Amino acid sequence: MTETQQSNPSRRALIGWGGAGLALGAAVAGGAVAMAQSGEDTDPVADAMGGAVEFHGAHQAGIATPVQDRLHFAAFDVKTDDREAFVQLLKDWTEAARRMTAGKPVGEGAYGGLAEAPPDDTGEALGLKPSRLTLTIGFGPSLFDRFGLKDERPAALVDLPKFPGDNLERSRTGGDLCVQACADDPQVAVHAIRNLARIGFGKVAVRWSQLGFGKTSSTTPGAQTPRNLFGFKDGTRNIAGTETDRLDKHVWVGAGDGPDWMTGGSYLVARRIRMNIETWDRASLQEQEDVFGRDKREGAPVGKAKEHDEPFLKAMKPDAHVRLAHPDSNGGITILRRGYSFTDGTDGLGRLDAGLFFLAYQRDVRKGFIPLQRKLAAHDALNEYIQHVGSAVFAIPPGVRDSGDWWGRTLFSKEA
Repeated sequence: MTETQQSNPSRRALIGWGGAGLALGAAVAGGAVAMAQSGEDTDPVADAMGGAVEFHGAHQAGIATPVQDRLHFAAFDVKTDDREAFVQLLKDWTEAARRMTAGKPVGEGAYGGLAEAPPDDTGEALGLKPSRLTLTIGFGPSLFDRFGLKDERPAALVDLPKFPGDNLERSRTGGDLCVQACADDPQVAVHAIRNLARIGFGKVAVRWSQLGFGKTSSTTPGAQTPRNLFGFKDGTRNIAGTETDRLDKHVWVGAGDGPDWMTGGSYLVARRIRMNIETWDRASLQEQEDVFGRDKREGAPVGKAKEHDEPFLKAMKPDAHVRLAHPDSNGGITILRRGYSFTDGTDGLGRLDAGLFFLAYQRDVRKGFIPLQRKLAAHDALNEYIQHVGSAVFAIPPGVRDSGDWWGRTLFSKEA
């Protein structure tokens, strides 16, 4: 749970996909303003006008980038054993992503081509602004069982252990690849995933996907902190997109951390967290505040007046979420979160299927999410009201440097 910047959603963005979120996994420290790409300041005018986020850079956009309002996340299974065909797909995806993030159609567009052939673009984003669309790709552990990549699997790309309380659904877990599409217009995000899936037909297939709204984390801590579906501000001190020192320390993979192809990349943990909101809604206000360790009105830590006042952790209940997740309680463990809320109909028992789609980026999963989640799973009072039902981990390669570069080149090419 971090802070986010207010946006000017389009008419389509008001339609809404799903819940509000918690950054249920960690409290992280943060600071200042945001940027469109790590190392570059955001243009607030472009943001307000639904402008484009730069696709090229040392790091992939969609990590330290100011968090957009909407999410479409998809995990894919690879269906081909042809390495050359898969590499060509990555190149084709990169070119499509380059165009879509700039607000352009894929290929020759949705019309004007051969009437006897399917158009290059599905067309539902025609006339829409880029809406700060970012596309971020990741490689799952199972991908390294293919294409002769076994020796290239980073040691940090570990299979996540089963944590106490996990009730993972196979249909919402794992994946050879992932693509995270974030935008301020939901139709722009869905269009992006749809077109990548279309381009990949026969080579990849969607394993599972998740729509999200109501960003619950932010890389712009100067903005108003969002609230999760439990109504609380949480994670008010996420890493800021401008805090290059902290990004280098906690998020970006450094030289020597592992295989050279991952330098400048990161690691992503994605968790679908079901929130038992009907049970929560019957809890007293005092109990709710004790569970989080913050008051509901201001988001102030126990005994403090303002949200950003330094928390006195010992004043909180021993099992309070903020106390357990705070870096000071975990040897400085810090992750960068980009969580979103979701609502996906009902569970068949008259309850909303709602919760948080938790996204956490870090330099090393073994030193970030895993020890933190072990502690939370064992002791967090919030566990009475939540359950982890989906899970995946991905290696996020470095950014696409220029117009001649492509997603995954550092892994699949001998060139550095």
